[in-house]
Amino acid sequence: MSHIYIYSPSSAVRDRKAARRGIARLKALGHEVEIDEDAFATHMRFAGDDATRLAAIHRACASGADIALITRGGYGLTRLLPQIRTKAVARAVERGTHFVGLSDFTAFQGAVMASTGATTWAGPALGEDFGVEGDADEIMLACFDDLALGQAEGSGWQLPRSEARDRLLHTRGTLWGGNLSVLTSLLGTPYMPQPQAGILFLEDVHEHPYRVERMLTQLLHAGVLARQKAILLGQFTNYRLAPHDKGYKLQTVVDWLRAQVKKVPVFTNLPFGHVTTKVLLPVGSEVELAVEGRDALIVWGHRH
Repeated sequence: MSHIYIYSPSSAVRDRKAARRGIARLKALGHEVEIDEDAFATHMRFAGDDATRLAAIHRACASGADIALITRGGYGLTRLLPQIRTKAVARAVERGTHFVGLSDFTAFQGAVMASTGATTWAGPALGEDFGVEGDADEIMLACFDDLALGQAEGSGWQLPRSEARDRLLHTRGTLWGGNLSVLTSLLGTPYMPQPQAGILFLEDVHEHPYRVERMLTQLLHAGVLARQKAILLGQFTNYRLAPHDKGYKLQTVVDWLRAQVKKVPVFTNLPFGHVTTKVLLPVGSEVELAVEGRDALIVWGHRH
């Protein structure tokens, strides 16, 4: 199958059993797994100090692997952005390495896209996805398998009934985005991508709907949302509503967003985020988005 390089650019791996289960599962699927020498390093909350994690990223670039897969997200990549040799990342992508991750990895993806235009992949992490006890999610495994085989060409999902369209929507743009909190932190920096015709996808975890709205407001006021061809909302999970919300919930935020960007269609239920079922998405690639009825489809063709 594929040569997979495992490395840790963000938070330290605390659940080593899950990481080892993930490694074992990847090997059982037929992959050759190479583990970075500092994949299990620890420095405070990080997977090693900044220099250690930076070196791990550059070793992943030089590994020649088919897929460079993070162990986990967390926090730490924004500290490294000025020192990451993004041109080396882009050269590795040209040679065939797919950089895959989510959450804090959004910062890495934004910097690479903004400075080089190279494509990276929003997708699973070693521990939380491959390292689950029991069976891993079949959709996630199938999408990852498609990427490993060079057959990844699109992802589809079903919209809520309330978003069903009686006509076909078809648009094209640059797919980008990721974790809302991390992406918002890039505003005003050289690491924030600036696609003029983007298809923006967003997800987050542990963020109350009002904080989601506050971050969306920042993107709105910065002019980011108005430049998009479409906005795709993934999964927003693991938050708790309070009694004084008085009916204010995530759907309230979605309705508010649609009222602010009336010319930009907003779709929900994208199977991506801190959830078991997640597709893989090519960040920085030109894609086509088609919506008919409740069926939504993103197509990008083969990415080698």
